[in-house]
Amino acid sequence: MTTFPSNTIGSPSSAASTRFDATVRRAVAEGLLSEEQPVAGFLDADGVRGSVTALHDAFAAVPGVRVLHTFAAKAASLVPVLRLLADCGMGCEVASPGELRLAVEAGFAPERIVLDSPAKTREELRTALALGVAVNADNFDELRRIEELRPAGSGSVVGLRINPQVGGGSIGAMSTATPTSKFGVALRDPGAREQVVRAFAERPWMTRLHAHVGSQGCPLELIAEGIAETYRLAEEINGAVGARQITSLDIGGGLPVNFADDEVRPSFSDYVAALRTAAPGLFDGRYDLVTEFGRSLLAKNGFIGARVEYTKDAGGTRIALTHAGAQIATRTVFMPEAWPLRVGAFDAEGRPRSGPAMVQDIAGPCCFAGDVVAHGRELPELREGDYVVLYDTGAYYFSTHWAYNSLPRPAVYGFAGGHGGDGDGDDVRFVPVRDAQSLDSVAEESGLGHAGALTGLGSATV
Repeated sequence: MTTFPSNTIGSPSSAASTRFDATVRRAVAEGLLSEEQPVAGFLDADGVRGSVTALHDAFAAVPGVRVLHTFAAKAASLVPVLRLLADCGMGCEVASPGELRLAVEAGFAPERIVLDSPAKTREELRTALALGVAVNADNFDELRRIEELRPAGSGSVVGLRINPQVGGGSIGAMSTATPTSKFGVALRDPGAREQVVRAFAERPWMTRLHAHVGSQGCPLELIAEGIAETYRLAEEINGAVGARQITSLDIGGGLPVNFADDEVRPSFSDYVAALRTAAPGLFDGRYDLVTEFGRSLLAKNGFIGARVEYTKDAGGTRIALTHAGAQIATRTVFMPEAWPLRVGAFDAEGRPRSGPAMVQDIAGPCCFAGDVVAHGRELPELREGDYVVLYDTGAYYFSTHWAYNSLPRPAVYGFAGGHGGDGDGDDVRFVPVRDAQSLDSVAEESGLGHAGALTGLGSATV
């Protein structure tokens, strides 16, 4: 069983979490969490702004370095969230035609959008190159495809993604710099480094080198070593071609998030310090930098609230059955040790529950036995009509829904306020970010418009 600090009994105790408590109270009072709407996501707009400021300040502490900070759209593929980040001065990193469309709709200028993906189609590349979006080729075949499709005078910055093969972290699925990673050119494979240098020498319009070492579970030292290897390769390429052909380095994102308590660690300043130690020349002003952070900007600025529908005992275990399960906490359900979440307990009015702690499982609504978001947690006894809160879920969780059991996507709300201190949240203001999905929409997405298609095929006769 994962061990959590005592402040997971009830709800965390930091100033930010006190604001979240007030927000839960107000959400229940306004019916945003209710029997009719038993699960919803909430995102702290001021918290997001603060995280973006911390990122910019960390890099601004090193004078003379120009940085385009992009947000990884996959971490919160919701147009209002992306528009907030654009308003905060962020660019956007996208990895699919859908994410590119969302970035454009959110108002990001094409020159502040970066397209990454290991499987870009020709049409996807045509669109990006026509818009002037930066493109990081994943492999040599894609590079040749870009060469064929790239229009004369294209404004797109073109780079090549490399895999520095520096190793993996504690979560294999999130480690992108392993020897057999599917991403980028495997730099330590025989002949690969020479082939990369040659590819740049043959294409003077390629001006960027890209690497993304990993994400959750990868220590700062590993990430920094991968970026340092990318920097050394850029120096080698520029030396080989006899010019400053590579003018920018896309160093990716992947800063891990602390899910154990409220503290933000490692910080963006810690990240910059690790890079300066591993590759001091990275910050001497000769290279523009691009970052692609996602989870680390949003995770701690959001939470999921869910109603307790029933409680029961089975085999000596108390189980609270809620409406937050694998459909919105997919990674946590399937990899609970890698993606543990803190849980808060609230009563039917949205106030933090008190009382003696008891060990409880927090289960979801999906129809399979493993749909449990928290195992063996010590919380005040939950009852029917209470609410649980899953903290640190502002990235990926409520924005990337899994439609198991045809469960509808939950509503998402942005909020501000909660500084009043009385716990009632009278100063909390909500705005809709995404409406709850209707059952009509579920049916339409499930082929309702083609309901008779298969029966109309008939059977072949001889």
